[in-house]
Amino acid sequence: MFGDVLPIESVITAAYVHIPFCRRRCFYCDFPVSVLGDRRDGSNAQSVGQYVEVLCQEIRTTLVEPGLAPLKTIFFGGGTPSLLTPKQLEQILTSLDRACGIAPDAECSIEIDPGTFDLAKLQAFKALGINRFSLGVQAFQNTLLQACGRSHTVADSFTAVEMLHSIGAKNWSLDLISGLPHQTLEDWQVSLEKAIALSPTHLSCYDLVLEPVTAFGKQYEPGATPLPTDTLTAEMYRTAQAVLTTAGYQHYEISNYAQPGAQCRHNLTYWHNQAYYGFGMGAASYTQGQRFTRPRSRATYYPWVAQGCPITVAPQTTTDQLLETLMVGLRLAEGVDLGKFSAAQQTQIQEAIAPYLATGWVKLRGNQLALGDPDGFLFSNTILASLFEQFD
Repeated sequence: MFGDVLPIESVITAAYVHIPFCRRRCFYCDFPVSVLGDRRDGSNAQSVGQYVEVLCQEIRTTLVEPGLAPLKTIFFGGGTPSLLTPKQLEQILTSLDRACGIAPDAECSIEIDPGTFDLAKLQAFKALGINRFSLGVQAFQNTLLQACGRSHTVADSFTAVEMLHSIGAKNWSLDLISGLPHQTLEDWQVSLEKAIALSPTHLSCYDLVLEPVTAFGKQYEPGATPLPTDTLTAEMYRTAQAVLTTAGYQHYEISNYAQPGAQCRHNLTYWHNQAYYGFGMGAASYTQGQRFTRPRSRATYYPWVAQGCPITVAPQTTTDQLLETLMVGLRLAEGVDLGKFSAAQQTQIQEAIAPYLATGWVKLRGNQLALGDPDGFLFSNTILASLFEQFD
């Protein structure tokens, strides 16, 4: 139960590693990335090798305590981690293994983009211990891919999937985006159907978010043509839920679907509000009751590592931790166990959610609080706003 003192995580078994390089910056992306240009990767871009060296230095500097727990999940995100060479990926994995160890049954995930790897690279990644691949397809219409600045084509996506099947990848995910400019409900249905036909074990379906610093954020106003209306994007969400669950995928998180046993173990760490390491430019970590985000550019990240990776942040308050537990936990279909909270906190939570019980947006079974699927997930921001107001 949450008390006056935050618990200190003594065992951390998850690590996120940020690889910031992309051939292009997608028009919806606000992640910390460095653009290399078409046909550039870790084999012919000196900046990638330099970054890997600094990243490994951060790992060595940060993980210095004896007796650290072996990692059970590692997630290489980006950016486009598939631009690394196998040798560069091995260099990072070796640094992590030497610092704290990697469990024999660890889930090792890597994000890969169509057109950024060949069969030999994929085989090498698998030989290094990568056992979960996350393929960024986004759409199955070339016009939509071009409209959002992607560097691959639909044909590249099918080729990438063929390579995954040919290496015997048993656990792989496919990403799609709804709410894109000019995207129709028919486009979305076609993408869902084509995705299902490819038989990924996991599917992530994200709704486009207009971030102010992105090309889309500067070009479009929310809800304005050619963006789909709010009503249409809601219908896209409901369609994904209906189509994918009918096809046997479990809707286990607000944006994620999995075949039985194929949930992303690493991301469950975030949604259960557990501690994790973060390494690399712009990466976030949550250790010892503190959240910290690293510098977001190479120009600031490199000097920070050279200075010994100093971290000075204030610990979370009890209320901060309570609200974050609700915010991330309610993303899961299983929801949150209210038994974690004090009696007074449970009363406040029940007062905040009372208006949504009759609508079915919220479900309370014993101590287990969860959002309804799909409409509870659709209106989760409204529900969370009520919870935040209750504890403000």
